[in-house]
Amino acid sequence: MGTHYRAHQPDGRGFIDYSQEEHATWQTLIERQLPCLAGRACAEYQDGLSLLDLPRDRIPQLGEINAVLTPCTGWSVVAVPALISFDRFFELLAHRQFPVATFIRRREELDYLQEPDIFHEIFGHCAMLTNPAFADFTHTYGQLGLAASKEERVFLARLYWFTVEFGLLQSPEGLRIYGGGILSSIGETSYALSGAPRLVPFRLLDVLRTPYRIDIMQPIYYVLPSLDSLYQLTREEILANLVQARALGLFAPAYPPKPSRAAG
Repeated sequence: MGTHYRAHQPDGRGFIDYSQEEHATWQTLIERQLPCLAGRACAEYQDGLSLLDLPRDRIPQLGEINAVLTPCTGWSVVAVPALISFDRFFELLAHRQFPVATFIRRREELDYLQEPDIFHEIFGHCAMLTNPAFADFTHTYGQLGLAASKEERVFLARLYWFTVEFGLLQSPEGLRIYGGGILSSIGETSYALSGAPRLVPFRLLDVLRTPYRIDIMQPIYYVLPSLDSLYQLTREEILANLVQARALGLFAPAYPPKPSRAAG
C-alpha cells in the first residue's frame, strides 16, 4: 500500500513545526470526536484521555505524550514515516515504543483515511496505553510478532485488528469501545454500538480465523469481558491457538468481496 502523505521530521530538540492549517485540522477532528465518545468509550480510555489532557487547538508534541505515558506504563511514542515495515512495527512494540506517523490528514479526508495519521495514533491509541493491562498486552503482542514467521504474522494481524484497533468491551455500565480504530473515527464510533454489526464474545481462536477488510465499516466486532482478560492471554496460549487456527483455516468472510477494478 502506498501513501501520498509525508511525515514531518522532528528537529534536533524533537520539535515538529506544524502549519496553522494542520493545527486547525486537529482541532476540527478532536472537537467533533469528543462529544461522540460520551457513553461509548470505555472508562479506561476516558481515564487515559484525562491524563493526557490533549490540547484542542494544536497538534501535541510527542514529548508531551511521553511525559504522561512513560511514568504510567513505561511506554513512549516515537516518530516514524507514513508507512513502516512489519519488522519495524513489531520491534517498536516489543520495546514499549508506539509508532506515530507525524502527519495529519487533509480536510477532504476528515472522515476516513486508509493509513494511520497522528490523530488516529495519539487520540485513538495513546489513552489506552496508560492502562497497565492494555499496555502489557500490546508489549507481549510486539514480542510475539517480532519472533513470528511471515505466515504467523498474518494471523497475528487479526488479533491486533479485533482488539487494539476494533475491540469492544463489556463493562459494568454496558457495552463500551476500547479499540483506537473506532475511537478515532466519527462514523465507526456511532456505528459500532448501533446494533448494525454482529457482536461476538471474544474467543482467541475465532479472532485468529476471522478475515477483515480495512476499507469498510466492520461487520463483526469481538467483545471482551474485561481488559484484564487481554492481559491474561499468555504468549503460550496465543501461540498454541495460532497453530490451531492455521490448521483449521479461515472462516468465510462476513463482508462482500472487494469490487474488482475495471480493465482500462
